[in-house]
Amino acid sequence: MAPMRDEIDRINRLGDDSPGFVWRFETPEGDATAVRVLDDPTILFNLTIWHSVEDLRRYVYRTEHVDFFRRRREWFVPPPKPPLALWWIAAGARPDVEESLRRLDLLWRLGPTPEAFTLAWAFDAEGRAE
Repeated sequence: MAPMRDEIDRINRLGDDSPGFVWRFETPEGDATAVRVLDDPTILFNLTIWHSVEDLRRYVYRTEHVDFFRRRREWFVPPPKPPLALWWIAAGARPDVEESLRRLDLLWRLGPTPEAFTLAWAFDAEGRAE
């Protein structure tokens, strides 16, 4: 995990400086890697806000971030369920860890819906499938 750990600050800054980025959840340490969720120390928690699904897709798949995304199986065991939930929020809102876990649970129980979806199966802000 050293290559990923050594680059996390740089990749986070790349996201912070990307078009459409709004906000990133941080602890006093400067990122969210210290946050433990679901009683599993192997999960790296991340929570960001973007203006649009397309802005997030552009960052994930069309910047240097994609190199780390492609190497994820070197560092993580493939998850049995989708590890990422997206949802629309009101302008100015800042979700917390609990809200994130609630949305992830919705995705796991119901599959993609307007309340919790994935990059591959997204909904627009009006609830229409993209």
